[in-house]
Amino acid sequence: MAVADAPLMAAEEAHGLAQKVRVFVAMARESAAGGISVAEFGELMLALLRICVAAADSIPAAGAERKAWVMEAAGVLFDEVADFMVPTIAKPFWLLFRPGVRSLVLSAVSGIVESLLPLVREATV
Repeated sequence: MAVADAPLMAAEEAHGLAQKVRVFVAMARESAAGGISVAEFGELMLALLRICVAAADSIPAAGAERKAWVMEAAGVLFDEVADFMVPTIAKPFWLLFRPGVRSLVLSAVSGIVESLLPLVREATV
């Protein structure tokens, strides 16, 4: 079972973008509590982005505002789960590099959102 399966199933039951994000992040944090790899973190991030893009696409708001919501959700996931992918011995270094890594992840998310939008629209049509 993939690390994103339980959070995805839980988020599908929720209604509204904020509720979906809260449920997904809570379940992702629970799934990651024992430690996760960078690949598993990426899997969680992509699953959250799919949920957010699909939900935000149906909200009547400007595109930039919807993208900002998705970026905020990605930031919340990073803040809640990213620490679980760092081995204990590397935690002191992680504290130094964490802000830069967060910035890089959010920059990548910005581009990924643009790529996912057409794919999610195709899947829902």
